[in-house]
Formats: sequence, C-alpha cells, structure tokens
Amino acid sequence: MNVEQMKLVIKEIIAKTDLTPCVVGHRGVGKTAGIIQACRDIERRYVSLRLGQMEVGDLVGIPFREGDVMHWSRPSWLPGDDDPPTLIHCDELNRAQQEDTLQAIFQFVEPPAEGIQRALHTHRLSRRHKVVVSINPPDGSYQVATLDRALIDRMVMLFVESDYHCWARYAVERDLAEDVRRFLAGNSGMLARQGTPMELQVEPTERGWEMVSTLRKCCRFPGDLEMEVYAGIIGKEAAIMFMRWLADRKGRPLTAAEVLNDWPDVVLRAENQRDDVQAATINDLTATLRASPQLSGVQEAHLVAYIAVLPRDLRFGLVKSLLKIPEVALVLAQDKYDSVILDAMRAISVEVH
Repeated sequence: MNVEQMKLVIKEIIAKTDLTPCVVGHRGVGKTAGIIQACRDIERRYVSLRLGQMEVGDLVGIPFREGDVMHWSRPSWLPGDDDPPTLIHCDELNRAQQEDTLQAIFQFVEPPAEGIQRALHTHRLSRRHKVVVSINPPDGSYQVATLDRALIDRMVMLFVESDYHCWARYAVERDLAEDVRRFLAGNSGMLARQGTPMELQVEPTERGWEMVSTLRKCCRFPGDLEMEVYAGIIGKEAAIMFMRWLADRKGRPLTAAEVLNDWPDVVLRAENQRDDVQAATINDLTATLRASPQLSGVQEAHLVAYIAVLPRDLRFGLVKSLLKIPEVALVLAQDKYDSVILDAMRAISVEVH
C-alpha cells in the first residue's frame, strides 16, 4: 500500500480498535510523516519514542523506595488518564540497541486484553490513548534487530511502498520546487530505489484470526486494501483464501445463526450442502451452543429439523457432541423429538457398549 492508504488504515484501526498497527517500509517512504498526518486528522496528540536512542529506564522509569516498597517513577512521555487522547509512536522498534529495551517495550505494543489497560511494567495506559509502531524491514539493508514471531504476531503489519502518484499529490500540497516535480513527472522511476521485497514471518495464528475478526466487526476498508491488511496479520496465503471464501457466497456453509433463526429460508441449502461444508456448519453450531446453550422453542425446533436432514454419520456425530452440553441434552431428550434423535442415541449407546 502507499502512504495515503496507510494513513486511511491507521485512522480506522486507531479510532475503532485497541490493536497496534506496525508500519513497515524502506527509508524515506514517509512512514513517520504519514503517521503524524493521520494523528492530526483524528485530532490526537502525538508522542514519538525513538527506541534506538532509549534505555530501559527511559521506558519503565527510575526505581525509588517508599518505605519497604519499591516503585518506578512515571516517564515524562507517558500520557496520564486525564491527558488529551494521544497516539504514542514507537519508532525504530527494531533498532533498540539493548535486548532488555526491546523486551520492555514488548509488553507495551501488545494490544490490551479485554477489560485490561495496556501496560508498561508497573504503569498503565488509559484506553483513550493508542500505540502505533514503525520499523525498517529486516532485509539486510539496515542495522536492525530481527523481531521474533511472538512480537510480530501481536501487531497488524502494514507494508508501505513508494508510489509516484501519492508523492505527487504530497509535493503539490507542500509546494515543493516545480522543477523537481516536473523532472519526476517524466522520470517517476527515479523517485525512490525500491529495496528488496519486505517479508516478515507473518502466519495464521489463533490470535491473528481474532484480530481479523476485530477488524471485520469494527473497521471498514476499501476492497483493494482489505486483503493487504489481513495479509499483515495472518499471512498472504491465508488472507487470499479468506477473501475468496468471502466472495464465494454460494459455496459458503450455513452459520449456526442461520440454522437456529432462519431455518425455513435455508432448509434447501442445508439439504444440498456437501459433507465437508456440512462439517463447517456442525462445528459452528457446536461452538455456538457450548457458549450459549439457551434455546427458544422455535430455535429448538429448527435445531432438530437441521439434524433430521443430515446423513446418518453426520447426524450421529452432531448429536453425540450436543449431548455433552447439559442444557441442549435436555432439549434433545424430549419425547416429541424421538423420531429424529432416537436413532442417533441408539448408535451412541451401541458405541459405548
């Protein structure tokens, strides 16, 4: 993505989530300037931490005693709970010269757990303040540390590249010298020398898919950017598969919500789903009912109707899983559902014996 696209993505993530964007780009591409501009656009105070110049004490504060208790002084850069909403820019994250500095900031760039404030040692950061990171790619062109996969996994990686049209708009806005602008208009290849491809070990993880879920629920990105954003969380291969799956509505499995709430409208789809697609619906149903096993009368009937259209092996497997959920087991044990459930329960009984 270019700098303008990066600014759009950062504004969405910062304004609507607690996730931590990490901007990856070669020197001079406009990472810092773009982050500052995005910060101004959403009317946030900007604080920059040049981590390549900082030690642990600059981050966690200086220790002091109060009676028998050890405390750490609050760093001057760390915004307080009542300060205006602030964006803290952890610049040059992989240029931290000391290993303990990198370890200290690790906790800070990690998105806070639900209901918990972001922390840096003993200091807490109000949820009104957000964090963004920027780095040069570890491709051998820069004197940077290699970030471990655990740290990469905690951030939304945004890969930014030079783009002439984006720069040209910037040049006009900043009233850069006309002869420079005219030269580059005819020699756009001279704008910047692209480095080697920016590749980090971004792969699918459970945490990554949760971050994708957060973005899909809270943010809206243009179609051409959405896949790039997800690729920076779960990797390019998984992002492509996911976007193709989203586009293939016809082949998409029924959800638990559709089965339980919209059964008359989806019964034909349920009957015609392939076994592998059916398995996805069954997994979603089982997970949903484990988390929320209370069913209305209508939902009970829809669940049993779905079980009835399943092939015998899949019916047996689903009923076996549902019987492990006490509230659902009581529903299935009702006499009025014997014609559908009894066969599966008999098969389970035989298996047990």
